Amino acid sequence: MIITRTPFRISFFGGGTDYPVFFKEHGGAVLSTTINKYCYITCRYLPPFFDHKFRIRYSNREETQTIDEIVHPSVRECLKYMGIEKGVEILHTSDIPAMSGIGSSSSFTVGLLNALYALKGEVVTKRRLAFDAIHVEQNMIFEPVGSQDQTAAAFGGFNRIEFGERKDGLFVQTIPINGDKLEYLQSCFLFYFTGFPRYASDVSKLQIEQTPKKITELNLMKGMVDEAINILNGPVEKFDEFGKLLHESWMLKRELTKLISNSNIDDIYEAAIHAGALGGKLCGAGAGGFIILFVPPEKQNKVKDKLKDLLLVPIRFENLGSHIVFYST
Repeated sequence: MIITRTPFRISFFGGGTDYPVFFKEHGGAVLSTTINKYCYITCRYLPPFFDHKFRIRYSNREETQTIDEIVHPSVRECLKYMGIEKGVEILHTSDIPAMSGIGSSSSFTVGLLNALYALKGEVVTKRRLAFDAIHVEQNMIFEPVGSQDQTAAAFGGFNRIEFGERKDGLFVQTIPINGDKLEYLQSCFLFYFTGFPRYASDVSKLQIEQTPKKITELNLMKGMVDEAINILNGPVEKFDEFGKLLHESWMLKRELTKLISNSNIDDIYEAAIHAGALGGKLCGAGAGGFIILFVPPEKQNKVKDKLKDLLLVPIRFENLGSHIVFYST
């Protein structure tokens, strides 16, 4: 039996430049971190005593004789990609609900591939895991997704991720912020669940279609990645600029498509700004799920009071990426 634990991610800057339709021509970059909320995949070969060969449990339960009968697209295509011939049982549990905007579907794919490699007794690098997950989601499931979620989930950590024009053009650079600076940065974030369900594929599909018309905006958003890193390289007294830059980025992102925000999200964001937040953004494609706010610690009580009807979720950055927490043959 194998159990993998794979983190979810928060993307601060550059989201949208990780779509191949953009970065293959213009290059892309994002600044993101994985957080201590996880997807767990339990995987084992299924003993041959049952009237089914594959058993998959997530929000639904599936029992099938063949891989092609499996409804869950990531499970079906990962099993095909890995060439699994024996029957298997796969169980998924999570700290965060699906469709939350923090890369849950890609964390699932990365965690499952990691588990299947271990089940076959093969060692896989984080880079290979990222590329495999990107291939499965983009070229086998044909999901309208970018390339940052799989990379973040596989590598873990607080990183600048660059996407180049070449097929292997993926570069992950760890942001070396630690000690008091890291503690202060983390203390400035409030992470709220807005409670509005949304399908990322609907938002992403429209954004991909609109990309050729939004090159200027996306290039500006990409440039903010290095602006943010320059702020983090400076003194902690200047970290408020990180929050203000988040605000600028969110204003740009809202203009990419009409589906990214709505009146409810706008009301939440404006209430937070008026209460003392310096900036923030919806996580993921937009239109619902989680919102992250940059609020100096001395102003957080006012923001918490203003948003008391929303669920506040405590988070910390994490550095491990997808990893095996239990292995027994």
